[in-house]
Amino acid sequence: MTETNPFDLTGRTAAVTGASRGIGAQIAAGLLQAGADVIALQRGSIPSALATLAQEQGRTITHVMLDLDSEASIAAAINNTLEAGSVDILVNNAGTQIRHDSTDFPLTDFDAVMNVNTRAVFQLCQGFAPDMLRRGYGKMINLASLLSFQGGYRVPAYAASKGAVAQLTKALCNEWAGRGINVNAIAPGYFATDMNAALLEDDERRDQISARIPAGRWGAAEDISGAVVFLASSAADYIHGTVLPVDGGWMAR
Repeated sequence: MTETNPFDLTGRTAAVTGASRGIGAQIAAGLLQAGADVIALQRGSIPSALATLAQEQGRTITHVMLDLDSEASIAAAINNTLEAGSVDILVNNAGTQIRHDSTDFPLTDFDAVMNVNTRAVFQLCQGFAPDMLRRGYGKMINLASLLSFQGGYRVPAYAASKGAVAQLTKALCNEWAGRGINVNAIAPGYFATDMNAALLEDDERRDQISARIPAGRWGAAEDISGAVVFLASSAADYIHGTVLPVDGGWMAR
C-alpha cells in the first residue's frame, strides 16, 4: 500500500483574508509549511517573515488588495484572484470587534461589525464557490468564535455576527457538500491577540477567563494553524458543516 501524507497541501492554492498579523499570519504560515501557495487578501502588505518563509518552503505568497468594508473591493479582489488561477482553499479569517454597552451601541457600529464579520464572509464564499463547484473541489474555512455559542459581554454586534457565521457555515454546507466543497468553521477561544487587548488589560476579567480554561493559558496565534491545515486537507474530506472550537477546553467547562 502506498503511503501518503493526508495533510500535504502541495499543489493547492489558499486564499486567506487578513494574513498581515496575528492569527491570520500564522494561518498563512501553516498553509505554506503544509505545501500550499498562499494569496493574502488584505489592505496591508505581506509581512517579510511570511515572504521569507514562502521562499524557504519553495512556495509563493502574493498580495491582493481587499477592503472588507467595501462590497466593490471584495468583488474586485475575487475577480483579480481568479484571473490569476483557481483557489482551492478559502480561509475567511479577518474580522472586527467593537465594544459598547448595549444601551449605547451606535447602530453604525453594529452595521460595521455585521458587514465585515458576516456579509463579507458570505460574499467571499459566494464569489469563490462557482469555480470550486465547476471543478468539484474546494475547502472553505470560516473563523467563527466562542460567541457563536455564547453571548459575551458588551459585544452584541460581534456575538450576533459570529453566531451568523456558524449558521452560514451550516447553510452553505447543506448546498455544497454533495458538490465537492467542504464548508467548516473554527471557533477560537480566548487568544492573546490585538482584538482581545481590552480583556487582557482588565485584570479582573482576564483572571476570570483564565480560571475557566482547562489548558491553563490563553491561546497563541499558532494554535489555530494546525486546525486550519487539518480542515483544508484530505484528512477532513468527510467533515462538513462543523464549528470546531479551538479553545483550550473552555467549552468543556
